[in-house]
Amino acid sequence: MGRPFSRAMSRQEVMSAIMECAGKLGHAPSQAELIKTTTVSQRQIVKHFGTYTRALRACNLERHGGGNKLSLEALFRDWAVVVRTLKKVPSRSEFELLAKHSDTPLKTRFGRWGLVPSYLRRYIVEQGWTEEWKDVLEIIEEHERKDQSIGWESTPGCEPKGPRVMIDRPQYGPLIRPCPVLHGPMNESGVIYLFGTMSERMGFVVLRIQTEFPDCEALRLVDVEEDRWQRVRVEFEYESRNFLRHMHEASECDLIVCWKHNWPECPLEVVELRKEIAKIAGIAKIAEI
Repeated sequence: MGRPFSRAMSRQEVMSAIMECAGKLGHAPSQAELIKTTTVSQRQIVKHFGTYTRALRACNLERHGGGNKLSLEALFRDWAVVVRTLKKVPSRSEFELLAKHSDTPLKTRFGRWGLVPSYLRRYIVEQGWTEEWKDVLEIIEEHERKDQSIGWESTPGCEPKGPRVMIDRPQYGPLIRPCPVLHGPMNESGVIYLFGTMSERMGFVVLRIQTEFPDCEALRLVDVEEDRWQRVRVEFEYESRNFLRHMHEASECDLIVCWKHNWPECPLEVVELRKEIAKIAGIAKIAEI
């Protein structure tokens, strides 16, 4: 017998169902367990929370193992305890020796190990933890000052590989010569400009750009032969997973336009500009940065 049609549920009803399920199972349920034993659907989870991990976090629940990601708070506290122990920013080997978890989740989230201190400094400030973690904040700031005095962005505990990256001057993205701009974007503003210059060639006509979410209202060519267009709501991001970090509501947007698509489980359609421009330019791939 097929699963019965699930009615629309409020955010609080979904949370109550998760908590009730956790009580019966004796542990935080997996998404499959929740859907199998309750009337909650994946659509309801995406609508109210974006991802199942965020739904669990809203219920103060967390799953470990089996491919489930640790929360940023758990990763931060693990890293910060090591900082307090060493009284310095740890190298990867030092972290692996003293931390509860491996360095992989932090590298995956922030791109590379050398960027972890700066991102977690911002996280401390965003969470309002400047007093609780004042000593850790001071250690990070001192670490960043040393890097600036050297003149490049270094990775803790090892010598920089390849050319030194000067931190007192801007960087540029990969060359994309067939386009009206020479280099690929390095931030969301660059994505917006690039989309504006290339939108018509990709089948879009911009109606409005705004400061509130979603960023853009556009018409999209959906039938070339009949010349049919549809209105779409567009959110711009440098990386698609930033949509989650900005805590946007998926149900209020139709697609994400980004430079780099790195959110495989994204519930929305994603237009990855570096792939679209590669098609227009007739090349296999634009270099990653």
